[in-house]
Amino acid sequence: VVGVVADMRRSIAWYADVLGMERRYADVWDGGGDPVVLCNGDACVALFEPVEGDLVEADGVNRHFAIRLDRSGFDAARAELAELGIEAELWDHTICHSLYVRDPDGHQVELTTYDLG
Repeated sequence: VVGVVADMRRSIAWYADVLGMERRYADVWDGGGDPVVLCNGDACVALFEPVEGDLVEADGVNRHFAIRLDRSGFDAARAELAELGIEAELWDHTICHSLYVRDPDGHQVELTTYDLG
């Protein structure tokens, strides 16, 4: 997943603190025109600073990305979000459960599990 962010330091902190992501490839990509890559397991985001003409704002409710979690990870994420005071909307999609949160730039992030048991 790739996103353009207004404040790189703020976004790195949010993805690390809220989603438990750690920076990778910093020895190759320093963020100065290159992406800053943050991962938690196999789930990764590549963040870019805007260049002329880039849209930073979230561009609609239906434009988002999802990270699939097992049930224990989903439950842990839900508890952690509550502990951090971050509003997360829970949806029961019948075949999966999803939590929706927004990053500092308003981009919607879906945390989802298909483990309903």
